[in-house]
Amino acid sequence: MENLFIKGGRVVDPRQGLDKITNIRISEGKIDGIDVLPQPGDRVLNAQGKIVAPGLIDMHVHLREPGREEDETIETGTRAAVKGGFTSIVCCPNTEPPLDTPGTLELVRQLAKRANQCNVYAMCCISKNREGKELAELGMLFESGAVACSDDGSPVSDPELMRRAFEYCRMFDKPILNHPESLALTKGGVMHEGKVSMMLGLRGMPAAAEDVMVARDTTLAELTGGRLHVMHVSTEGAVQGVKRAKERGVKVTAEVTPHHIALTDEALQTFDSNFKMNPPLRSRQHLEACLEGLRDGTIDVIATDHAPHAVEKKMQAIDHAPFGIIGLETAIPIVVTKLVKTGILSWPQMIEKMSTNPAKILGLPKGSLTVGSDADVTVIDPEKTWVFSQEEIRSKSKNSPFLGMTLTGCAAIVIVGGEVKYTT
Repeated sequence: MENLFIKGGRVVDPRQGLDKITNIRISEGKIDGIDVLPQPGDRVLNAQGKIVAPGLIDMHVHLREPGREEDETIETGTRAAVKGGFTSIVCCPNTEPPLDTPGTLELVRQLAKRANQCNVYAMCCISKNREGKELAELGMLFESGAVACSDDGSPVSDPELMRRAFEYCRMFDKPILNHPESLALTKGGVMHEGKVSMMLGLRGMPAAAEDVMVARDTTLAELTGGRLHVMHVSTEGAVQGVKRAKERGVKVTAEVTPHHIALTDEALQTFDSNFKMNPPLRSRQHLEACLEGLRDGTIDVIATDHAPHAVEKKMQAIDHAPFGIIGLETAIPIVVTKLVKTGILSWPQMIEKMSTNPAKILGLPKGSLTVGSDADVTVIDPEKTWVFSQEEIRSKSKNSPFLGMTLTGCAAIVIVGGEVKYTT
């Protein structure tokens, strides 16, 4: 393995309180030194004018394999992740079969090892077969390497089952990641319920469906002392619910996606199914609330909810097309443009929400550039302007609402375990 020397970048590591222009040396897959000089034989990587950060971590990714390889595979998904600047991703368990046995977790592990792109961690199911009727064998699944549990793609509707899951997970100090949606309120819905849905004649999904589930889950987390992570927050009520729970001392964290802070429900006026997702794009009021939640620290994480679908699936009429978009390759430019350049987040705050905090929530030995740690590094070019086209996409699917847009910011160099996996 070659030794690397990252020269002259702005090194930002919130865990160390580090934010300065300096050098980093990598040896044998580990961070060997900061503020050092190169040694003979080092491969020098010029990072001048760029941000050097701990490898970004996406804690909410759908890789689809096993079972839906027409949408994505672990190989194509991890290639997209690396191009997007992510050195570690956490895959959701809504595969076919779902990740509710040690065997399926081992399959993901082996396929990720074969792909040899980025670190892949897995969530296991909360309930057997994601049916919401009976708890999965959580202890055995955590022992098999699952870093959290979730039935994402579906919420756990039964409050009693959710309570028992919190109690069980508390014994292992693992978080529950729940999809906050009351299905009874969103049945048949296509988009956010509001003025735009009424104008378009499309059935709406009310913000209250999310607010109700966040209230229930934070209450159960408080009752049990369990750890809750609220996935893809999109409503003002959910942001406020998480904030109030934190003020009460509930062990709750939350995430928002780049698309929910970049787009509103008005985008659906084109009837383009690439703007159809769950939770749906909300009104400007809800978007602004999510921005404020990021600014004041209520929302801890930015995660993509990368949800690939084959082209023919998304080509259906909007009320029949599946929910979801890809997001791994556009996360950095959307966050840089909408959050950093507008002053909503500083670079250290942005990196905290995309690396430090996900590692902390999931207990991963990642998210820092401390000497001796794994050399997972993302070098970001904050000024590069580029057009996002289908030819650019490494994901197997192309279902992005940002196709054709001119974006600013990208991953310039991505290093995983001391190996350069991507350069522009």
